[in-house]
Amino acid sequence: MSIRFPLLPLAAVAIAVALAGCAPSSNPIAVSATPGPGTSELGPEDGYSSTHDWVKITDDVPAVTNLTPDLHDALLQANDAIVAEGGAEILIVDGWRSENYQNYLFDEAVTKYGSEEEASRWVKRGDESRHVLGEAVDIATADAMDWLSRFGGEYGLCQIYANESWHFELAADEDGVCPPMLTDGSAG
Repeated sequence: MSIRFPLLPLAAVAIAVALAGCAPSSNPIAVSATPGPGTSELGPEDGYSSTHDWVKITDDVPAVTNLTPDLHDALLQANDAIVAEGGAEILIVDGWRSENYQNYLFDEAVTKYGSEEEASRWVKRGDESRHVLGEAVDIATADAMDWLSRFGGEYGLCQIYANESWHFELAADEDGVCPPMLTDGSAG
């Protein structure tokens, strides 16, 4: 089946492929497959996987089942549309996270980036994160990121941050129009 949209400019495709073609730990906020200090307390009940496996939106795991019903339904509808067009199913790197897991990710980002200010461009604290509320997902593949960035608004799904092509939330208005993207997580 043919794809209904034109190809993205080469630079955008290269960026998306680079993000998705790497191991999930290439995501600036992803936990490495080798558990580090502090991860021994994290488990599936936190939305955490020690191997950081990608999950389907139909999987019975807390990272999916703790998403808000509206977000989950929007993802299911978008997934049906992508698959009907001959595309690959939407996979999630991260969905819902416990506040403990989110705080762990923030602490790891501070270590990686050297300051809380720089870390906040990529990761929010647990009491600020939409992931903790079940209102955000990080998409795993370049194809799904690309499709959602162009057609996700029809399902209410919007890319929120310009520096995170993988992060989507329900934010479209009733006409399916997404708000302007924020520069990064520190912008709002």
